[in-house]
Amino acid sequence: MSESDYPLSAFSAERLQGTNQPFADYAGKILLIVNTASKCGFTPQYTGLESLYQRFRDRGLLVLGFPCNQFGAQEPGDASEIASFCQTNYGVSFQMFAKVDVNGDNAHPLYRYLKKSAPGLLGSEAIKWNFTKFLLNRKGEVTKRYAPATTPDAIAEDIETLL
Repeated sequence: MSESDYPLSAFSAERLQGTNQPFADYAGKILLIVNTASKCGFTPQYTGLESLYQRFRDRGLLVLGFPCNQFGAQEPGDASEIASFCQTNYGVSFQMFAKVDVNGDNAHPLYRYLKKSAPGLLGSEAIKWNFTKFLLNRKGEVTKRYAPATTPDAIAEDIETLL
Protein backbone atom coordinates (compact mmCIF):
# COMPACT_ATOMS: atom_id res chain seq x y z
CA MET A 1 0.00 0.00 0.00
CA SER A 2 1.45 3.37 -0.94
CA GLU A 3 1.56 6.19 1.56
CA SER A 4 -0.89 8.19 -0.57
CA ASP A 5 -3.43 5.36 -0.28
CA TYR A 6 -3.28 5.34 3.52
CA PRO A 7 -5.53 8.07 5.01
CA LEU A 8 -3.62 8.16 8.31
CA SER A 9 -0.40 9.17 6.52
CA ALA A 10 -1.41 12.80 7.00
CA PHE A 11 -1.25 12.44 10.79
CA SER A 12 1.38 12.24 13.47
CA ALA A 13 1.23 12.58 17.24
CA GLU A 14 3.59 13.06 20.12
CA ARG A 15 4.23 9.96 22.23
CA LEU A 16 4.35 10.18 26.02
CA GLN A 17 8.13 10.00 25.76
CA GLY A 18 8.12 13.21 23.68
CA THR A 19 9.01 11.72 20.29
CA ASN A 20 6.91 12.32 17.19
CA GLN A 21 5.10 9.28 15.77
CA PRO A 22 4.11 9.40 12.08
CA PHE A 23 0.96 7.41 11.48
CA ALA A 24 2.23 6.30 8.07
CA ASP A 25 4.20 3.75 10.13
CA TYR A 26 0.91 2.04 10.98
CA ALA A 27 -0.06 1.16 7.39
CA GLY A 28 -1.11 -2.48 7.26
CA LYS A 29 -1.91 -2.68 11.00
CA ILE A 30 -5.27 -3.02 12.74
CA LEU A 31 -5.64 -0.07 15.12
CA LEU A 32 -7.76 0.34 18.24
CA ILE A 33 -7.60 4.02 19.18
CA VAL A 34 -8.89 5.06 22.61
CA ASN A 35 -9.09 8.36 24.50
CA THR A 36 -8.02 7.50 28.03
CA ALA A 37 -8.02 8.98 31.54
CA SER A 38 -6.43 7.92 34.81
CA LYS A 39 -9.20 9.00 37.20
CA CYS A 40 -12.32 7.76 35.42
CA GLY A 41 -14.81 5.06 36.28
CA PHE A 42 -13.77 3.37 33.02
CA THR A 43 -10.03 3.49 33.84
CA PRO A 44 -10.00 -0.25 34.73
CA GLN A 45 -10.52 -0.84 30.98
CA TYR A 46 -6.74 -0.42 30.70
CA THR A 47 -6.57 -4.06 31.82
CA GLY A 48 -8.80 -5.21 28.97
CA LEU A 49 -7.03 -3.02 26.42
CA GLU A 50 -3.67 -4.49 27.45
CA SER A 51 -5.18 -7.98 27.22
CA LEU A 52 -6.40 -7.33 23.66
CA TYR A 53 -2.99 -5.98 22.73
CA GLN A 54 -1.19 -9.02 24.14
CA ARG A 55 -3.64 -11.41 22.50
CA PHE A 56 -3.57 -9.92 19.01
CA ARG A 57 -0.36 -7.91 18.63
CA ASP A 58 1.54 -10.69 16.87
CA ARG A 59 -1.24 -10.78 14.29
CA GLY A 60 -1.12 -7.04 13.58
CA LEU A 61 -3.16 -5.21 16.25
CA LEU A 62 -1.88 -2.00 17.80
CA VAL A 63 -3.70 -0.31 20.67
CA LEU A 64 -3.09 3.45 20.78
CA GLY A 65 -4.01 5.36 23.94
CA PHE A 66 -4.59 9.11 23.86
CA PRO A 67 -4.93 10.66 27.32
CA CYS A 68 -7.49 13.45 27.42
CA ASN A 69 -8.46 15.84 30.20
CA GLN A 70 -11.64 17.19 28.60
CA PHE A 71 -14.11 15.09 30.59
CA GLY A 72 -14.38 15.96 34.25
CA ALA A 73 -10.64 16.82 34.42
CA GLN A 74 -10.01 13.09 34.89
CA GLU A 75 -6.53 13.14 33.33
CA PRO A 76 -4.73 15.90 35.27
CA GLY A 77 -1.21 14.40 35.17
CA ASP A 78 1.72 15.25 32.96
CA ALA A 79 3.32 12.74 30.59
CA SER A 80 5.59 11.13 33.18
CA GLU A 81 2.74 10.80 35.70
CA ILE A 82 0.48 9.23 33.07
CA ALA A 83 3.20 6.79 31.97
CA SER A 84 3.95 5.81 35.56
CA PHE A 85 0.27 5.36 36.43
CA CYS A 86 -0.43 3.18 33.38
CA GLN A 87 2.63 0.99 33.90
CA THR A 88 2.39 0.66 37.68
CA ASN A 89 -1.36 0.05 37.94
CA TYR A 90 -2.18 -1.75 34.68
CA GLY A 91 1.09 -2.95 33.14
CA VAL A 92 0.31 -1.02 29.96
CA SER A 93 2.78 -1.87 27.20
CA PHE A 94 0.76 -0.58 24.25
CA GLN A 95 1.55 2.81 22.78
CA MET A 96 0.49 5.83 24.78
CA PHE A 97 0.57 9.36 23.42
CA ALA A 98 0.81 12.84 24.88
CA LYS A 99 -2.40 14.35 26.18
CA VAL A 100 -4.72 15.63 23.42
CA ASP A 101 -8.08 17.32 23.01
CA VAL A 102 -10.63 15.16 21.21
CA ASN A 103 -13.36 17.82 20.90
CA GLY A 104 -13.45 21.50 20.15
CA ASP A 105 -11.25 23.89 18.19
CA ASN A 106 -8.05 22.28 19.48
CA ALA A 107 -9.06 18.68 18.76
CA HIS A 108 -6.18 16.63 17.42
CA PRO A 109 -6.51 16.21 13.63
CA LEU A 110 -6.57 12.42 14.04
CA TYR A 111 -9.66 12.73 16.22
CA ARG A 112 -11.32 15.02 13.69
CA TYR A 113 -10.80 12.27 11.11
CA LEU A 114 -12.06 9.52 13.44
CA LYS A 115 -15.20 11.41 14.47
CA LYS A 116 -16.07 12.37 10.90
CA SER A 117 -15.53 8.78 9.72
CA ALA A 118 -17.67 7.24 12.47
CA PRO A 119 -20.18 9.60 14.09
CA GLY A 120 -21.73 8.56 17.37
CA LEU A 121 -25.35 8.38 18.45
CA LEU A 122 -27.81 10.40 16.38
CA GLY A 123 -24.99 11.37 14.02
CA SER A 124 -23.15 13.46 16.58
CA GLU A 125 -19.41 13.59 15.97
CA ALA A 126 -18.58 14.71 19.50
CA ILE A 127 -16.79 12.33 21.83
CA LYS A 128 -19.05 12.04 24.87
CA TRP A 129 -16.61 10.66 27.47
CA ASN A 130 -13.33 8.92 28.19
CA PHE A 131 -12.67 5.49 26.67
CA THR A 132 -14.52 6.02 23.41
CA LYS A 133 -12.91 3.53 21.05
CA PHE A 134 -12.36 3.45 17.29
CA LEU A 135 -11.41 0.29 15.39
CA LEU A 136 -9.57 0.78 12.10
CA ASN A 137 -8.77 -1.80 9.44
CA ARG A 138 -5.39 -2.32 7.78
CA LYS A 139 -6.20 0.39 5.23
CA GLY A 140 -6.65 3.02 7.97
CA GLU A 141 -10.42 3.13 7.57
CA VAL A 142 -12.64 3.36 10.64
CA THR A 143 -14.79 0.24 10.79
CA LYS A 144 -16.57 0.87 14.08
CA ARG A 145 -16.93 3.31 16.97
CA TYR A 146 -17.59 2.01 20.48
CA ALA A 147 -19.15 3.78 23.44
CA PRO A 148 -17.12 4.19 26.63
CA ALA A 149 -19.16 1.48 28.38
CA THR A 150 -18.23 -1.10 25.71
CA THR A 151 -15.61 -3.29 27.32
CA PRO A 152 -12.46 -4.18 25.41
CA ASP A 153 -13.41 -7.87 25.64
CA ALA A 154 -16.61 -7.11 23.72
CA ILE A 155 -14.49 -5.80 20.83
CA ALA A 156 -12.38 -8.96 20.46
CA GLU A 157 -14.68 -10.60 17.89
CA ASP A 158 -14.64 -7.48 15.68
CA ILE A 159 -10.84 -7.42 15.86
CA GLU A 160 -10.69 -11.10 14.99
CA THR A 161 -12.72 -10.53 11.81
CA LEU A 162 -10.28 -7.81 10.66
CA LEU A 163 -7.21 -9.98 11.28
